[in-house]
Amino acid sequence: MNIIEELLQEVPIPRMVKVRQKFHAPEIPNVAEAVQEAIGKANVLDRIQPGDRVAIAVGSRGVADIPVLARETAAAVKKAGGTPFIVPAMGSHGGATAEGQIDVLEQLGVTEEIVGAPILASMEVIEIGRLDNGLPIYMDKHAYQADKVIVINRIKPHTAFRGPVESGLMKMITIGLGKQKGAEAAHAFSFKYMAEHVVEMAKVAIERVPIIFGLGTLENAYDRPAKIVAIPAEELIKQEPELLLEAKSLMPKILFDPIDVLVVNEIGKDISGDGMDPNITGRYATPYASGGPEVARIAVLGLTKKTHGNANGIGMADMTTKKVMDSIMLEKGYANALTSTVIDVVKLPMILENEELAVKAAIKTCNAFDLDKARVVRIKNTLDIQEIWISEALLDEAREMEDIEILSQPVEMEFSREEQLKP
Repeated sequence: MNIIEELLQEVPIPRMVKVRQKFHAPEIPNVAEAVQEAIGKANVLDRIQPGDRVAIAVGSRGVADIPVLARETAAAVKKAGGTPFIVPAMGSHGGATAEGQIDVLEQLGVTEEIVGAPILASMEVIEIGRLDNGLPIYMDKHAYQADKVIVINRIKPHTAFRGPVESGLMKMITIGLGKQKGAEAAHAFSFKYMAEHVVEMAKVAIERVPIIFGLGTLENAYDRPAKIVAIPAEELIKQEPELLLEAKSLMPKILFDPIDVLVVNEIGKDISGDGMDPNITGRYATPYASGGPEVARIAVLGLTKKTHGNANGIGMADMTTKKVMDSIMLEKGYANALTSTVIDVVKLPMILENEELAVKAAIKTCNAFDLDKARVVRIKNTLDIQEIWISEALLDEAREMEDIEILSQPVEMEFSREEQLKP
């Protein structure tokens, strides 16, 4: 037994109870129909002339039903007489290469075959203007040269700043379509000024690029489309803040607060730009955003397969395992950090030999008055918090909560077989 195992040997790991969290969750029954209805209601197709080449901007986030959204938008463009093509609008994601961004789209299910339109990917950009402070504004070359541009994205709270507009259509116009250079420019002044810069940069882009509308989605607490709207470009500045407020009201959350130890089975760029969504964990990489539960310690036990070694967000954990560290491709997270200028997300937490020791280390250092009664919550990831595990210390509280359904008896916490301590 080494010194670390000896120090953690007597730390109690509580028995856990599986519970279901219940959220208000309106859901669109037929997404394809909803897209066509939204576009028709906005009366924007007459802006497309026969023969127009129409760029449809699609990002890297795991937007629910994004292949359907892109396919139906392309179909609407064809119906109006236009020729659609897909443009990756994801800043520096995909390794900041055209091939990498096509690969990201493919992983999301957005392919030429499925969407019915070619994908034109390039990291080349055109500078379309500057803000009064000198901040340059860039636009994807293919989008800039198109006759018309349509942007598709989910509207939701951002993970690093607060403002009337956060993650959504206007941010995709300024940063997503700005590619690596645009993302780098927008982040250069830090997230402190991001809220105002996104709006001001979007105004310039809307004036100088033939953007005709944005297709925005709001998702419910279970990551399903709750609302789909088509917004004429000139209405984005007015309508997106209202939709952001609605999106915030639909956000899921962990219903237990405070939490001594939050155990997260996996993080990844396919889960959140920050690996694990700070809106869920309450752990932010910048001082310009807040919200979520009060959490003393976070232990991360794995990376998703789809993140391909990008451990952006691991710096927000306090403990992880040697297995996680061995699977990290540092340069991928570093590329994000260097572009965003936020480096805390790629710093290294305490590295333990296995999952059990990582959890024990988190419990030992959480400063709970009685470690036997530590308030521990375990989740799969921050996208999947409908069914979670809570420690026995939270059981009485759970029984009093209308939005909690208890699903199991208390059981021992489980760890991956290869990650368990040997007797």
